[in-house]
Parts: sequence; C-alpha cells; structure tokens
Amino acid sequence: MVILWVLMALALFSMVLLPVLMRRRSGIQQVAPGDPDAADPANYGFVRQEQLDVRMPGPDQDLLDVLDVVQRSQDYRAAAQLLAGTDKEGETRWQRVQAFAGAASLELQQRPGGVSETPGGQWLRVWRAEAPKDPGGAAVHAEFLVQQAWRTSTPGTDEFRIIMEEAKAACAEAALLAPGDPVPYIVELSVARGLGYPQPEFEQLWLKILDRAPTHMGAHLAALHYWCEKWHGSRELAYSFAESAAARAPQGSLLAAMPLFAVFEHLPEVNLVSSFYRSEVVTKAVHGALFAVQSARPDDPMLAHVRHLLVFFLVRGERWTEAMAQLVHIDGHVGALPWTLVADPAADYALFRALAVAGYEANGGSPATLPR
Repeated sequence: MVILWVLMALALFSMVLLPVLMRRRSGIQQVAPGDPDAADPANYGFVRQEQLDVRMPGPDQDLLDVLDVVQRSQDYRAAAQLLAGTDKEGETRWQRVQAFAGAASLELQQRPGGVSETPGGQWLRVWRAEAPKDPGGAAVHAEFLVQQAWRTSTPGTDEFRIIMEEAKAACAEAALLAPGDPVPYIVELSVARGLGYPQPEFEQLWLKILDRAPTHMGAHLAALHYWCEKWHGSRELAYSFAESAAARAPQGSLLAAMPLFAVFEHLPEVNLVSSFYRSEVVTKAVHGALFAVQSARPDDPMLAHVRHLLVFFLVRGERWTEAMAQLVHIDGHVGALPWTLVADPAADYALFRALAVAGYEANGGSPATLPR
C-alpha cells in the first residue's frame, strides 16, 4: 500500500512539474495578460476565442446558410434540397448529414417540449412524415437516432440498446432508398460500435462501404473507433487498420493520416515521459499526416480534420513553426478532434493556439516571418 501511495504521489508530481520544465526548456515564460512580452494571437489575424465556431471543423457556407433557414423557419425543405444536390460518394454529404442530425438533436435537448411547447427538431419529424421516400431525410433521421443514443443514454443500458436498435432499422431503410450511397452504412458503423457487432458482422458492413466509397476518410475514422482498445479491438488491431488504410491510399488521399488518429485514440491517460510526443511512433504518424496534408486537394472536406489533430501533436511536440503553419488554415472553426472531446472546445483550442504562438515567438518567429 505504501508503494502504491508513493507511485500516485510521483504521478501527480510529474503532472505538475513536467509542463513547467517543458516551458523552461523551450524558452516560454508565462506572463500576465497585457504584459508587453505577452504573445498575442490577434497579431496573426486569429479569431477571438468567443467568436470561434464550434459546429464544424472548417467552413461550409452553404450548410451554415441552410441551417440558419431551417432552424429559423422550422421548414426542412432547404435541407432536403441541399442534400439532394450533394455528391453521394463524397465526404461533404456525410458531414452535412451529421450537421443536420446534430442540429436537431441539440434542439431537442434544449427544448424537450411539453404541454404548451413544441419540441426542438420538429422540422426533422415533419421531413420524415411528409417525404418518407427522401433518402436525405432518412439518412439524417438515422444519424439523429445514433446521436440521441450517445447523448441521452449510457452504453450497455436497455435505453441505449433500444435507441440503437431503432437506429439500425433506420439505417437499413435509408440504404434501401439510396442503394449507391455509403452514408447509411457509415451511420451504421456507430451502431455497430454501440451494439457490439461481432467482428465478422462488422467486417461485412465494412465491405459494403468499401464497395461504394473505398477511400472515404470519414468512414475510415468511424470504423477506427470499433477497432480501438476501448471498444471491440486492441491497440494492435487499430494500428493495423490505420496503417493498412495509409498503405493503400491513392495519391492525394488523406488516408495517409490515419495512423495519427490511431495514435490519438490510444494516448496514455497519464503521460510520465516528457519525450513521448517526439517518440518514433508519434513522429512517424505526424510525418504521414503532414505528407497527406501537403498532397491533398485544398478543397478536401476532411483536410481541416487532419490539420486540427496535427496542431495538437505539433504543439505537444514543441514543433511551433509547423503548428503555426496549420493554424493559419483552420483558425475560426474548432468542431473537430481533439477539441470536441472537452466541455469547452473553443477554450481548449485557444490554449493550444496560444502555446503555439508563444513557442513560435520564443524561437524568433513573428507575424512577418509566418509562411501563409
């Protein structure tokens, strides 16, 4: 018991001391706000913390405009029209389905309804009632049920299982309405994780996605969760899945960044090794992600996701200039990993951004020398 207490004390001590030592080694000094020596992210044109958009990883003005119309008017038709005009095999359709479902789910959470109040997200229920054969509405409804299960209940409970079973049926209906659309099957990946599909059943589902969209980055990220140690796989299975995806990635595909997401999913809760973020496994994954970013299309909808995760690892690894090079592309939006895992995504992102600016300036950088 004495040894256990000693180990716990050392762990707590290291959690406090290591960040201090890291700041001293890199030349970063903490000063009060307003101090002449304080690094100011605003000097680089970065958005103020309170103005950061937590809904999406990057800009999609068409989606924002339609979301505003739908939520203001409670009329689904603009959403149906937008999805009908969005490429089925692309990443954008999946992101928009998630956004519409998330908006309806949050509305319902904020306004659950009552005797004299219409529940939030009523526009989605009207959409399904008035246009039951619309594949877009069916996909959004399936994703809505998945988000409701994770948001309102606990995995393993009867309530969670009941909602997930309903989501599974909704995925099947959406797939029948749009045979070539991978989105209903991508939605089901989360169902598979929640209900604990046996591996052969999960692999059959995965093959259906590969037949329709073999290089879909969003699908690969959703599937990675299933193979992780905390769900139904292991560190080895998750790394193998990510590395296989990266190895078969065509030129310009962001799949080369998959190993970095696998590393992130298996980060130790308490890291007692200060050089972990400069270790071989992390460095290799970061380099793969940097290569993917450099070779990807500038308009790839998943590019912002990779850049956000790179900021996390580059700052932790004290690679300040490279972190700043990513920040100039993504600043303004924080709806992506790792920020969305905390209660205040904007605050977490702003902290990492401030560290990047401070580290960059401590090593001679300035707004004038930052490459754009």
